[in-house]
Amino acid sequence: MAAEVHENIATVWETIAEVLPDALAQAHGDRRFTWSAFERRANGVARTLLDPRASKDDRVALFLRNSPEYLEVQHAAFKIGIPAINTNYRYRDEELRYLFDDADVTSVVFHGSFTETMSSLRPELSNVRQYLHVDDGTEACPDWAVPYEQAAAADAGQVRSAWGRSGDDLFLLYTGGTTGMPKGVMWRVIDMLRQINDVAGLSFDLENLEASIRGTLVEPGPVHISCSPMMHGSGWFGATMAMHKGGAVASLVAPSLDPAELLDTIDRHRVQSLTIAGEVFARRILAARAEDPDRWDVSSVRNLLSSGGMLSEASKEGLLELWPEASILDGFSSSEGFGMGWSVATKGNIPPTGRFSPGANTTVLDEEGKPVEPGSDVVGTLVVVGRLPLGYYKDPEKSERTFPVVEGERRSVPGDRAVVLEDGTIQLMGRDSLCITSGGEKIFTEEVEGVILDHPSVADVLVIGLPDPEWGQTVAAVVSLDPEAPAIGADEVVAHVKERLASYKAPRHVAIVETVPRGPNGKAVYSEARRIAEELRQPASA
Repeated sequence: MAAEVHENIATVWETIAEVLPDALAQAHGDRRFTWSAFERRANGVARTLLDPRASKDDRVALFLRNSPEYLEVQHAAFKIGIPAINTNYRYRDEELRYLFDDADVTSVVFHGSFTETMSSLRPELSNVRQYLHVDDGTEACPDWAVPYEQAAAADAGQVRSAWGRSGDDLFLLYTGGTTGMPKGVMWRVIDMLRQINDVAGLSFDLENLEASIRGTLVEPGPVHISCSPMMHGSGWFGATMAMHKGGAVASLVAPSLDPAELLDTIDRHRVQSLTIAGEVFARRILAARAEDPDRWDVSSVRNLLSSGGMLSEASKEGLLELWPEASILDGFSSSEGFGMGWSVATKGNIPPTGRFSPGANTTVLDEEGKPVEPGSDVVGTLVVVGRLPLGYYKDPEKSERTFPVVEGERRSVPGDRAVVLEDGTIQLMGRDSLCITSGGEKIFTEEVEGVILDHPSVADVLVIGLPDPEWGQTVAAVVSLDPEAPAIGADEVVAHVKERLASYKAPRHVAIVETVPRGPNGKAVYSEARRIAEELRQPASA
């Protein structure tokens, strides 16, 4: 049995800074930071976080858009052995208040554009001792906050906390899920490091970590852009995988995806890898390129990771025309279990939408807890074993439900449903929380969404269930159209679904909208889609 490893992600980044001090670590617009600057600034922030009342129970909230400061604060937290709390900057006051309270936040690092929000929340955040203001050219630093650059410029040397750090330190990944308030998924830092080490494309010997890095890293790694926010798992993992290889992370300046800025940045930094969040990101990139095909040289891209939203076959084909030497990795994971499934597309080899090869530790079980037979059409539940979180922070009941122990084996059961096809691949059907029951039949949203998305005139879609006095629920679809494709109406959407699925799965209500509601990470906002669909079926005078 392998010896237990107690290394920390901070150890990796500190050692890379020693080996590649002058290599680029981060870029943001006109700002550039080498690995030695990244290390120095993170030490300054760590020193600031270690105020006289600091303890291992501290937590620092990252109320930040993608920027160099995001990973600097994360590095500082790893250094001193406390969790950094990812914060969805789209949250409203009630959600933020809940998150900061639930996570026991003691420090908040926030962009200047969020100053008004933090000012209104401060009186209710009794546990928060200090605030660090990151200047983004909007609101000036208030007198109750510390200017971030003042903290980052502190001459701190190598910073350590009195309680030290280890692989057993807590890593909290907050997720909103599809329903309810945010919940914190508890991972050990060593398990996050192992996951990164396994999939980054460059693996170190974790039992001899520093020596392994010094003997392996001989040149800077690739430049990466996380188009999706680092406040979500996929954006964060994309960035940290690049850093793990001694590479660099280029973050975009615009507060939401500006495809022209993205293509400019790829051209300028010869970016090799990207993280996007499904169809809405892909279509914007392709539209910008089509408008000005000779403006950019983006041939450097070799890897594209999409997570958090489905990619249509047409978009994959378009992206692979743009980047013919690239691989598109459509990753299917959750905060409760990584590596649940993968779909790899290359030029000339594009798998169907929503179809994945299951991960090594993923199985699909039927209601009796037995593996679903391939080709049986049985809708089963995805179960993950192996490397798992410790549970949900401060919620043992929910932890027990999602991470049950069955016959001595601990499992993760996030609620995703799938069928197993004859070739052993899985077709996602959706989550239990989104399952629609109509006339006694179960209808899974992702199955219907995948079919609608493959219509050449559809740009994006969300499917929800609406209450119905006769059927219990009926299927509704909120659809946006591709302005460059022939326009279609609700009847065409319904007919397209009936061509490929049983008629009871076809939507009875179709709302054609300009933009399908999604968060900044591309994830569906089903509550807003439900509101839109409800309004659509009300009488015009309502």
